[in-house]
Amino acid sequence: MAHYAFLNINNIVTEVITGIDETELIEGLHPEVWYGNFRNQVCKRTSYNGNIRKNFANVGDTFDEQRNAFIAPKPALKYILNEETCKWEPPIPYPTDGKIYWWNDNKSIWEEITN
Repeated sequence: MAHYAFLNINNIVTEVITGIDETELIEGLHPEVWYGNFRNQVCKRTSYNGNIRKNFANVGDTFDEQRNAFIAPKPALKYILNEETCKWEPPIPYPTDGKIYWWNDNKSIWEEITN
């Protein structure tokens, strides 16, 4: 069993399905090709563990052909894409003092959440 993401013309994920194992063929075609032909959309395999195309595809993610990776929408304006993981990260690391924080993009700081 494997998972496959369908892309629109802008490489945005529109749907993710569970399909046959990637090592099996459908009518002599690789599953990505067969599913893509069947739906008349580009189809790319994805995996929960990130071994394929960096991240598991979710509806709304973008498939970046150059990086061969699924990338989630940017969560905040000042976040930076980690080129190795293809995940968005804040420009300042999360504090490690055990408190709970939220990222304030307007101030570019982590602000402590207090009751």
